[in-house]
Amino acid sequence: MSKALSKLIRDVPDFPKPGIVFKDITPLLQDAKGFRAAVRALAKAAEPMQPEAFLGIESRGFLFAGALALELGHGVLIARKPGKLPYQAHRVSYDLEYGSASLELHVDAVAKGQRVVIVDDLLATGGTAQAAARLVEQQGGVVAGWLFLVELEFLHGRQRLGQAPVASVLRYA
Repeated sequence: MSKALSKLIRDVPDFPKPGIVFKDITPLLQDAKGFRAAVRALAKAAEPMQPEAFLGIESRGFLFAGALALELGHGVLIARKPGKLPYQAHRVSYDLEYGSASLELHVDAVAKGQRVVIVDDLLATGGTAQAAARLVEQQGGVVAGWLFLVELEFLHGRQRLGQAPVASVLRYA
């Protein structure tokens, strides 16, 4: 299955800057069978994490978190870029492999002790996922696990994510 899914990932060289090969998931999203297979693979990996909610990271993480929430019957939370949320929000800043950024989460998004699985399309250095975890933990939530469609293993992002289980459908060494 992962070989079929990997054929739906397009490499875009020198994006967003020279030397980076961007893993474009839009062909996978456009393919109904591929998208369904990816969501089902993520859902299977999520079940042992015992999630109570899925947190999607802007913006492609929203697609998978929403689909997983529907598939497994849980709520979906959204971590957005600054200024995009309409209510009071916590903010964390972090470094990327090619710059820096910030994420925000509504101050009342996570219940104390709530088991949250963090979802994004791609794990690179782990900075974005780590920032999302800080937002969950600021509100007293528990990071129950991490789900990614694609993992760039050569960037060792998994090692920055702590003790919670990490699952990815496609891995690039």
